[in-house]
Amino acid sequence: MIQVIGAGLAGLSAAIRLAEQGIACSLISAQPSERAQSVLAEGGINAALDTMGEGDSPAEHFADTVRGGCALADETAVRGLCDHAPEILKRLTGYGVPFNMRGGKLLLRNFGGQKKKRTAYARSSTGKIIMTALIDEARKYESAGLIRRFPHHECLRLLTEGGACIGVRIRDSFTGALTDHFGSVILCSGGMNGLFPGMTTGTTQNTGDLTAAAFCAGVRLANPEMIQYHPTTVGISGKRCLVTEAARGEGGRLCILRSGRPWYFMEEKYPELGNLMPRDVVAREMFFVRQRQDTEGSVLLDLTALSGDVWKHRLSDLREELLHYLSLDPKQTPIPVQEGIHYFMGGIEADPMHRTSLCGLFAAGECCAQYHGANRLGGNSMLGAVYGGTVAAESAAALPGPDRQSERCTAEEPHTTPADPAFCADLRDILLSGLGIVRSADTIRAALDRLYALSNERAYNMREQNRLHLAEAMLLAAEVRHESRGAHYRADFPQTDPAFRKTASAEFADGAVRITFRALPEEGELCG
Repeated sequence: MIQVIGAGLAGLSAAIRLAEQGIACSLISAQPSERAQSVLAEGGINAALDTMGEGDSPAEHFADTVRGGCALADETAVRGLCDHAPEILKRLTGYGVPFNMRGGKLLLRNFGGQKKKRTAYARSSTGKIIMTALIDEARKYESAGLIRRFPHHECLRLLTEGGACIGVRIRDSFTGALTDHFGSVILCSGGMNGLFPGMTTGTTQNTGDLTAAAFCAGVRLANPEMIQYHPTTVGISGKRCLVTEAARGEGGRLCILRSGRPWYFMEEKYPELGNLMPRDVVAREMFFVRQRQDTEGSVLLDLTALSGDVWKHRLSDLREELLHYLSLDPKQTPIPVQEGIHYFMGGIEADPMHRTSLCGLFAAGECCAQYHGANRLGGNSMLGAVYGGTVAAESAAALPGPDRQSERCTAEEPHTTPADPAFCADLRDILLSGLGIVRSADTIRAALDRLYALSNERAYNMREQNRLHLAEAMLLAAEVRHESRGAHYRADFPQTDPAFRKTASAEFADGAVRITFRALPEEGELCG
């Protein structure tokens, strides 16, 4: 039986694909699918369908994705993603996803970093609506016994034997019982939001602890320094609330007061794409304009010129959120926005078949570094999760896993002790100081010095130790990448250096973190 960890878009897609092939799997998750991170995705999912008559094609989708990721993604993987995107949209429509339509064709909207309308959407709750359809599809296979759900179960760590992954150890969150589940493993455990409590748009249920545990078990990471700051978020209790990029896709404009008058700075500096430049560019420009002597206050997202039809049919959910959380009506008042951590392009290293450096272990979705390079384009995350989960399932199905029944574990398990909240806050502040929108050798080295001092303050439990090693990998990768590329902007190395068009690969061995650079494969070349 194959073990799928995580029940969001990637996990559900993997489980459904396995079940379609008649292969049984366990679907293990800390929360039921209805509360997965994927439910929060708003804006849409990309596919070059060309229903808007702009001459779009998968080749152009590929070119935009590679360019948006600053040429750091594996082009073989990106080609597969873009070529299969229309098929994925057709499949989702067949599952019953009610995308916005007109004249029997899917409506597509503009999204950042893309020259053509290719983002399909269901109002501004696309993730929730796609998740609902996938949950219903998975239930057919649950009733047939091909998908066995384990909600409210936390995956603590990987089980390894003979240099291969043979299963996972999980904990029942209600009873505390430990069980070892055997078989090949597909990790779909999401990003590393738990390293940045209160500062991400994502759920902190995606702790990053499993990524940290895998890293400390010898699994390679790729580009862990690449963290996406979304330009438009607002602060709410305990997290950042996303103001979807769809708002700018429908005509929203960013401005700041300069000499007392609104200055639409993105449109002035980038006349072709304006407010729809890639997210790393927009976030950086917002950071810079706030530093100027002639500007004042917050950057504002001006949505007041949007039509009533747009608000009613395309952004109704967004307006409700802003009214609820800010007591501001975006139809009448520009919204103060700020950059917030939104996505982790870096993560577990995976090849185009979603194999990791550990035999028997596969990874898909935000927990792995795939498709997005140095900067993710909006609309590609849901696509990458669905496609990646499907590919990972096909790869896992081709690798026979151990034929063993699950068994109760009575041994002492060090991974059960949670991380201390004060420690989490200290680690967050250290990482933010070194991995901000603008970085330099001085800020990164100061953060590393603080991290090493924190490491020596007291004895830490296993989760805390793993987080410390993961944080070190993120900072060291940022320190040795002497260039600016996508989300990684170095004030001391402001140019993109072709010599660094390589994967920063992080390994943990013999108690130490090591960063090396690995050449990107040529398109069509598979690497294990």
